[in-house]
Amino acid sequence: MIERNMPLDYYISISISDDKLSAYLLINNVDDNFKVTAGQLEDIIQTNRIVHGLNRPLLAQIAANPQPFYHQKVMIASGTKPEEGQNGYIKFIFDFDEEDKKPLELDDGRVNYKEVVSLHNVRKGQPIGQRFLATEGSPGRAVTGETLFTKAGKEARFKLGKNVITDAEQMGLYSLIDGMVVRTDRDKINVFPVYEVNGNVDYNIGNIDFVGTVVVRGNVLPGFKIRAAGDIRVTGGVEAAELEAEGSIDISAGIVGQNKAYVKAGKNVKSSFIQDATVEVAGELKVSQSIMHSTIRAGKAVNCIGSKGLIVGGTIQAGERVTARTIGNSMSTTTVVEVGVLPELRNEMLNLRNQLKVYIENMDKTEKALTLLDQLAAAGQLGPDKVAMRVKLNHTKKQAIEEQNTIKERILEIEKSLEDSDKAKVEILSTIYGGTKIVIGRYTKYIKDPTNRMTFHLSDGDISMSAYV
Repeated sequence: MIERNMPLDYYISISISDDKLSAYLLINNVDDNFKVTAGQLEDIIQTNRIVHGLNRPLLAQIAANPQPFYHQKVMIASGTKPEEGQNGYIKFIFDFDEEDKKPLELDDGRVNYKEVVSLHNVRKGQPIGQRFLATEGSPGRAVTGETLFTKAGKEARFKLGKNVITDAEQMGLYSLIDGMVVRTDRDKINVFPVYEVNGNVDYNIGNIDFVGTVVVRGNVLPGFKIRAAGDIRVTGGVEAAELEAEGSIDISAGIVGQNKAYVKAGKNVKSSFIQDATVEVAGELKVSQSIMHSTIRAGKAVNCIGSKGLIVGGTIQAGERVTARTIGNSMSTTTVVEVGVLPELRNEMLNLRNQLKVYIENMDKTEKALTLLDQLAAAGQLGPDKVAMRVKLNHTKKQAIEEQNTIKERILEIEKSLEDSDKAKVEILSTIYGGTKIVIGRYTKYIKDPTNRMTFHLSDGDISMSAYV
């Protein structure tokens, strides 16, 4: 090495980046005859306290031929970068960031524009969200050997609203009730038992299926469906739509069914009027104005006793009682009122009788065919195919007899329940017109002439009339 008048650090300078993750070497104030050994480079580097991440192959390369590295900063050491901790986060079972309501795409590629609402339904005790913990992060190491500390991730926290709870470790969020999960503007998570529609149920809202109570502050338009595990309340009217609630249904402006409306409630139904619709209610139906040309099935009672209180046309079935101001009209429109047995039992009996009729008709055909085959057998003209047919028909006959007996037994059971109709009655506050058929239990009475203020009930094995009190 040539002699130098100045110390080595006059020719070589070492610098460290502000984040202490990089160290640089710079060769200055030299000519083409400058020489340096790897050991000398190590010494000056150690003097500058560079101890971590040193690139020794590069130092050897510089010592072997320093000229290509003149007058330029060369990175000779690289530290270990610290890794910040990951923030904790919460994962919900629903996507609360949905902005656009999109219609449901069917399997065949068609689109159902009535299915545009996606309610976040939950049941009591169902998990809503899960919290994932933040991580501590990994410390780094500077080129000088110092530990480079980092910050841990920030923990996420549940923001509790109404009707929700966390577990003891606050790792899971759960619903306290059946209802709809809603995130409010302050990111609080709530479960509300009522879903409100501030307007009509139309293509902007779509069909509704909710585990709580549904309130519609408008009308339910034709073709739409509402299902509710709680109650349904409609401040407007119901057109040719379907409503089904496990609780009660209250319709302020009535039903105009167009022979397509179907309303079913697990408890009671209340409406101002019903026209051309089918209504099934486990409990009591209350109508303030009129029931016209509709099919009504009520487990307990039908009350139509408002200022108009009119029932005209259709079939009204109730387990216990039908009370109306007026039944039928002066034109003798056919109106059927049945009480004294649960509607589903009465309808089951009608279906069973129809089935029995079909079985009897088929049995008659089977017996005629067997008679013909027996005649052929007596004449010795029964071939193998006819023998197989004869065996099959005998088996069919045996099965049909068993099924007929089962149906007859069930019909007898229902008829016995029809006998127990002592408390069943039909009450007329004003007038019942001709054309009306009254059925109590297994007994029927046809009304021919208008009659005022009358109660129909069973007495001595027949339908009797007495003045309504």
